[in-house]
Amino acid sequence: MRILSAHKVPTRLLEVVSRYEADPRPKVYISVAGRSNALSGLLDGAVVSPVIACPPPSDAFGGADVFSSLRMPGGIAPVVSLDPGNAALTAAKILAIQDPLVRERVRAFQKANRDRLYVDDAEVATSEYIPEIEAATGERRVLVSTDEALSALLQQHAGAWRKKQGKVRDQFYAEQSEQVILVTTDRQSAFDRVLAAVPYKGAVLNLVSAWWFRHTEHIVPNHVIAVPHPNVTIAKRCEPFPIEFVVRGYATGSTSTSLWKNYERGVREYCGIKLPENLRKNQKLWTNLVTPTTKEDIGDALVSRQEIIDRGLMTAADFDTCAEYALRLFDFGQRVASEHGLILVDTKYEFGRDAQGRICLIDEIHTPDSSRYWLATSYEERITSGKEPENIDKEILRLWYRDHCDPYKDEKLPEAPLELIVELSRRYIQLYEMITWEKFDLRLPWPSELQAALGPWLSGQGTMANVIVSSK
Repeated sequence: MRILSAHKVPTRLLEVVSRYEADPRPKVYISVAGRSNALSGLLDGAVVSPVIACPPPSDAFGGADVFSSLRMPGGIAPVVSLDPGNAALTAAKILAIQDPLVRERVRAFQKANRDRLYVDDAEVATSEYIPEIEAATGERRVLVSTDEALSALLQQHAGAWRKKQGKVRDQFYAEQSEQVILVTTDRQSAFDRVLAAVPYKGAVLNLVSAWWFRHTEHIVPNHVIAVPHPNVTIAKRCEPFPIEFVVRGYATGSTSTSLWKNYERGVREYCGIKLPENLRKNQKLWTNLVTPTTKEDIGDALVSRQEIIDRGLMTAADFDTCAEYALRLFDFGQRVASEHGLILVDTKYEFGRDAQGRICLIDEIHTPDSSRYWLATSYEERITSGKEPENIDKEILRLWYRDHCDPYKDEKLPEAPLELIVELSRRYIQLYEMITWEKFDLRLPWPSELQAALGPWLSGQGTMANVIVSSK
């Protein structure tokens, strides 16, 4: 920065800029002068490099003083920008023509602007849903038990279909059928137990999964046949592998199996992977890592590739195929998330083998239950200032329980406050809208609708005419 004057000492101005012009490096001049803006005109006439005139804001003369910056003699053509930030951006774009580094910085700046727009728009839109979420929460209008919601239908098909209840999903299967029916409930799990019931959560998980399943078929086959209801998926029956393929892109986490919690305890070999010294919490890892866990009723356990093979849980060929699929899915998910203002931090995948022997992606994909998402717009700023990234998944509930009890040891847990459940529901819906760019349908899982959606499939008469979303 230099302080020069076209009126008071014009010879000094010309002397200084002549030295700059002798430097062969690309350059752009930004001149800041108001009232009678002789500075920009004299400067532009003396140099061959671009000049950007950025007069300071002024209310004097009804804005007429800005006219001196806008109206120049013929042959004098500085660019005019009335905003300092825009003047700097214009200069950067000019320099970016020749400098790849500046070009990437400009792209990053523009992406940050787009990301902020996505986030602000989704937050404003989903804040309008809060009254309905509060009403659904207060009146307990949530899908917790399929026994209650589907009692009449299940009684009608008693003996033909069996139920297997998971923490979040209830699975219905029949010995003679090659299909399974997955009902995603509003039960919220963490720390290997159910913590709460969150309105609309089941529909968000099911529909987010359906979206990702459709958009990743080019990477790996999946088990989805149809989605006849926001909470229901009809899937191919697959024999699951007893391993969850957890992929991590950042050094973070709050559970006992997370990379960061183990790293804090001094662990430097994690799932068979050597970890370097001096990792910082929430920093991006040097590469995406596959960190498998076993699937246990009493809690998942960390395990290495070699241990999986030695224990006969998977063959080396099957493990390597699934691990490659997992990394490709995660890379694709990170790229899509980045385009939508999000960071896909980590996730877990499950695979199984279908009746034809093909390895398929099963269960769920890139949901806010199986994945950790951060807002891209604030990540760098918050990490630099020592704050936690802004998350848009179930982490807020995990952190609340971790601060108010020991969720691994306490037999009875406190009930999460209403405002936390409402905010978690809103964030889940926000994630749905940011990923899909579609408006979420605040339709409650009424038992009559669930029974109407499931009836044809339980009777063996379900067809593509019965679906609202198809994966094929």
